[in-house]
Amino acid sequence: LFLDKVRMCCTLFDFNEVTRQVKSKEIKRVTLVELAEYITMNQNCLTEPIYHGLVKLLQTNAFRVLNGPDLTNPEAALDEDDEDPCLEPSWPHLQLVYETFLRFVSSPDFQPLLGKKYINQDFLTQFIQLFDSEDPRERDYVKTILHRIFGKLIHLRSFIRRLIDYVFLKFVYEEDKHRGIAELLDIMDSIIHGFQVPLKEEHKTFLRRVLLPLHKARSYCVYYQQLTNCVTEFIRKDSSLLSPVSDS
Repeated sequence: LFLDKVRMCCTLFDFNEVTRQVKSKEIKRVTLVELAEYITMNQNCLTEPIYHGLVKLLQTNAFRVLNGPDLTNPEAALDEDDEDPCLEPSWPHLQLVYETFLRFVSSPDFQPLLGKKYINQDFLTQFIQLFDSEDPRERDYVKTILHRIFGKLIHLRSFIRRLIDYVFLKFVYEEDKHRGIAELLDIMDSIIHGFQVPLKEEHKTFLRRVLLPLHKARSYCVYYQQLTNCVTEFIRKDSSLLSPVSDS
């Protein structure tokens, strides 16, 4: 019955048409609430078909082409930071999809050996693109879910760090526009906090080649605090890094 409900919730609706399919939209909303509550209320309920079903649920509802800034008009792209965010019309459903998936990966019954079969590199490569959503509510859910995945699926940690590195480097050297830099820096702050001392050389290289160049972006003010937290954490772990940070 649970999987039948998951499959039903893979049906998508057009929320730009407010008056269309109102009853069907409400049925899906209620069903999504039931899915989230089922995961919370039932121990040992996460069978392998449920892993597959919930990953498919997220992919179907959340993985989509996001509206990007007009990179041919730098001034317009920069001004976008000062505008009110464009909220996702399908949020009444999408929020519950994220909540269900968050409860899934946060569950004490979540088994990494099963999880890694479905939450793999291909999944994460698409998932991290959601950090560029215009809706800050979506970015916050994506941040929390990725943090849980990082904690549970240890074998994917280095890959997740490389994905984040790539977003930062592309932002600094190519596009100069990404809506989720602050949220990604929040995750990096937690990751850096977990680095063992003495720091590995690769981690120092990340600071010099990836983090410090973020100070040069025009939208630096948007993520100033999160970047400061990351750099401060590095210096706290290795005071010798204060010199290259000051020079930057």
